[in-house]
Amino acid sequence: MLLPQEIIRKKRDGLELTADEVEAFVAGLVDGRVADAQVGAFAMAVCLRGMSPAETVALTRAMTGSGRVLSWPDLPGPVLDKHSTGGIGDKVSLILAPLVAACGGYVPMLSGRGLGHTGGTLDKLESIPGYRAEVDLDRFRSVVRRVGCAIVGASADLAPADRRLYAIRGVTATVESIPLITASILSKKLAAGPSALVMDVKVGSGAFLPALDQARALARSIVEVAEGAGLACRALLTDMGRCLGRSAGNALEVAEAVSVLRGEPADPALLEVTMALAAELLVMGGLAASEVDAHQRLSEALANGTAAERFGRMVAELGGPGDLLERPAQRLPSAPFRDPLPPPRSGRVARIDGRALGLAILRLGGGRTRPGAAIDPAVGLSDVAAPGESVDGGRPLCVVHARDAADIAAVRAELAAAFEIDESPPSRRPLLLGKVLPPGRP
Repeated sequence: MLLPQEIIRKKRDGLELTADEVEAFVAGLVDGRVADAQVGAFAMAVCLRGMSPAETVALTRAMTGSGRVLSWPDLPGPVLDKHSTGGIGDKVSLILAPLVAACGGYVPMLSGRGLGHTGGTLDKLESIPGYRAEVDLDRFRSVVRRVGCAIVGASADLAPADRRLYAIRGVTATVESIPLITASILSKKLAAGPSALVMDVKVGSGAFLPALDQARALARSIVEVAEGAGLACRALLTDMGRCLGRSAGNALEVAEAVSVLRGEPADPALLEVTMALAAELLVMGGLAASEVDAHQRLSEALANGTAAERFGRMVAELGGPGDLLERPAQRLPSAPFRDPLPPPRSGRVARIDGRALGLAILRLGGGRTRPGAAIDPAVGLSDVAAPGESVDGGRPLCVVHARDAADIAAVRAELAAAFEIDESPPSRRPLLLGKVLPPGRP
């Protein structure tokens, strides 16, 4: 029997684990033979010492094989998926899944909860009264077939090893490890059975890996491991030196996503990133002949309401209100205290510390500081200023939504410090910072 502590010791000392050792540790994650303290120690050892490509492949395969792996042989369209490495205000999945479904794809999306300073897609969806993110596989399959998309958490049957490791990584400062991120993402994605995956790898102050070279290394790791496991994959590098969209916080982000799906004026950055990722999927799935064709199809699905209709049906099928699209303000929770945050002086927003925004939301109660902790779905930020935007006495940096006035007072200073104000217009940083394709692909 391979002892967990010896596997941890070996990795702590910088030695390469065998596939058998990796598989034994993952098996212990699932059956409980590995204690929480040992999981945290293993994650820290990997974070500090890294993993070779062979170790990362072994970890990904073991975590995928720790539960069931779905297949979709009877669907009349391609099975497509998207994943983000996480950021501030990133509600892209809420828009993209029904958008791709409206264009003929099927999106069985297994998502996660908030991790570190970033929000989680499941937490956002669970701010919708009645929405069930935890469903059995039969329900999951049924919703995907009938609606075209379903966004849920991995059930106990799917990648159970990742469920436990994911929760512990979020509170042990081990989120940034490229091998752990790769294995966590791909174990869930491979278990869901898609034929193609597009990755949104974030870069900038609000990302887990803020430097472009780190993010590119993660993108390459994910694309190469996915392709090695038989999953077509490509990655886009996108800017997270900002809030993506105008809101950050669970219910506030759902409201913004609903607004976009309803065809209301959308934040240009949010729309650009969403459309770029969705277009990649349509081309990979054979639903569009080119990116230009894909963008046209996606724009039509937004304009004619079919994407919104898919989202509404998904919410209702998973227990949420049937009239969320018509009455979001009445259905979503709201915080009793709202306070505009004025800038220290008039000028333009030159830079934003995205991580500081995320930490402020954590302190408001909108995220977790320990596994399983309750969160307040109503708190967060709205009307967040974007880089290059003018702010003054009439245009605040953001509006803080909180449970009480004391919570607002506690975060005002750190939020104000997150925005750097300058008088001259800053140089515009592009949102799309690069694309990573499998080795040998043009």
